Amino acid sequence: MNQNIARGALFFAFLLVAPSLVGSWTHQAEARLIENEAKPADEASAVAVAQASDEGYCSADLKKVLRRVLQSCGLLTTGEVRGCQPLEAKSVATLSGGDFNSLFQPLQGRAGILQFDKDSPELDEGDQALLDKLFADQKGASYFFVVARSSPEGSEIHNRDLSQARGKSVLDHLKAKFNDPDLDREVGLLWLGEEFAQLDDQFCTWERSGATESCTPDDLNRSAFVAWIDCRL
Repeated sequence: MNQNIARGALFFAFLLVAPSLVGSWTHQAEARLIENEAKPADEASAVAVAQASDEGYCSADLKKVLRRVLQSCGLLTTGEVRGCQPLEAKSVATLSGGDFNSLFQPLQGRAGILQFDKDSPELDEGDQALLDKLFADQKGASYFFVVARSSPEGSEIHNRDLSQARGKSVLDHLKAKFNDPDLDREVGLLWLGEEFAQLDDQFCTWERSGATESCTPDDLNRSAFVAWIDCRL
């Protein structure tokens, strides 16, 4: 009899305590939810950004430059010669020349520098071989960047035209060599002349065509930088 009374007392005690426990757990859950929602946006989005990252080189600045090239330099238009000349390139990049170049440092393993002869826009056999190798190694990337330059010999206007001709030589070769129906939507051109983002000797370690035993700033800047880039925009 006493045992039945004790069990009944425990049962009624449980009925009284259970609602308060449920209420306490619910309150704690709501408090955690409110705390999480109150975190700063940059803290809350940090994990999402990491989870959504594509390739490790796709920094926010590189994505910004890529997006502006796609929008401002004619890529995704129909078949016309595309690109941005030096003054436009500065506006597109919104970075200093050194900062612009540093965006591409993480691409060293999959990019190359086509070194042209002095005052020439023509691709020689070594240039073509390196270009073909890099373009064929797409690895699922979406955009092929061509950034043409000239060294500061001759007039500024001449070097603008020379770097444009070098970029066009790269595009013309790709059109002739590869039967790629998407080429007009893949290749983005910048021609920088001598005025913006000159390369320095830190790029001597990159894969280069031409006389690779010599590496001076003039050698590096008689060039077109080429690379596949895959960033989600």
